[in-house]
Amino acid sequence: MKERILIIEDEIAMIRLLELELSYEGYDITIASDGLVGADIALNESFDLILLDLNLPGINGIEVCKRIRAVKQTPIIMLTARDTISDRVRGLDMGADDYVPKPFAIEELLARIRSLQRRLQLKGTEDVLYAKDLTLNLTSYYVSRAGQEIELSHREFDLLRCLLTNKNRLMNREALLNLVWGYSYEGETNVVDVYIRYLRMKVDEGFGEKLIHTVRGSGYILRD
Repeated sequence: MKERILIIEDEIAMIRLLELELSYEGYDITIASDGLVGADIALNESFDLILLDLNLPGINGIEVCKRIRAVKQTPIIMLTARDTISDRVRGLDMGADDYVPKPFAIEELLARIRSLQRRLQLKGTEDVLYAKDLTLNLTSYYVSRAGQEIELSHREFDLLRCLLTNKNRLMNREALLNLVWGYSYEGETNVVDVYIRYLRMKVDEGFGEKLIHTVRGSGYILRD
């Protein structure tokens, strides 16, 4: 069965390009050119991937992403001409899995789709990850430490999953960028440091033993 991709985009030329190229690659394509319509289709049908523009009529891509994430974990790649760090952070924090700024080469988008598929396949290889009293459930997205629930953003969850998958192993910034943000990520490299700080505030602060450690000049390690 063909993998299904929902394209939520209002630019006619971009719709035609994506529909042509992705259909040629063997995907089954559905199109929505309005945010409200796109959100409704995403919530009522099953898709393997959603390509979501940020600037849409009806409701914008951020709101569409928020509504989808309240119900489903369908992979989402955001497409937009807006390329500031704040736009990226907003989209990722709402639950987008990746971010591709326009204009882009179709080869880059296809590579990002394949990279995202590989990451999701790895994510599903084990249901529960743990280190000492910290647990992360990949199926329910439930995270707790010492029996206390911890609420994480989508990106924080992916970063913690990566650290837990590689616990007791030093991970440099480049490796974390590749595994969590994608192999073609071109944003600020200090995004790793920023999200490690977010994680520490939620996972380590208030608990007796610190799990996430910095190896100066090298990267980070989650010690069990």
